[in-house]
Amino acid sequence: MKALIVVDGGICGFQTRIHAESDDSQNVTFKIASACEKALKFGETLMAKGPVDGYAEIGAGSDGVVLMTARESLKGCCAACAVPVGAFKAMQVSAGVALPKDVIIKISGAE
Repeated sequence: MKALIVVDGGICGFQTRIHAESDDSQNVTFKIASACEKALKFGETLMAKGPVDGYAEIGAGSDGVVLMTARESLKGCCAACAVPVGAFKAMQVSAGVALPKDVIIKISGAE
């Protein structure tokens, strides 16, 4: 199964496209394109690790390959970047363990 996720980074203005694909509904490969150097580095590092076991990732949670790679790649102000969550969601959909559905985070000033 294939999944495409588009992450609009918000105030930084960067958009990232995450393509995830699994031929066996378990092992997932990624292609990540972005104008953001840090998101691109995250994607390149993640892709270099080869296929990710989608089932193992769910069990590992924040200690899995996707989110550990994010912690290694995205430091400082980018620690709250939505791209890793997008990659995790793309992995879930392409492995067939989640249905495609938008995740929405709305931010406003204090009221």
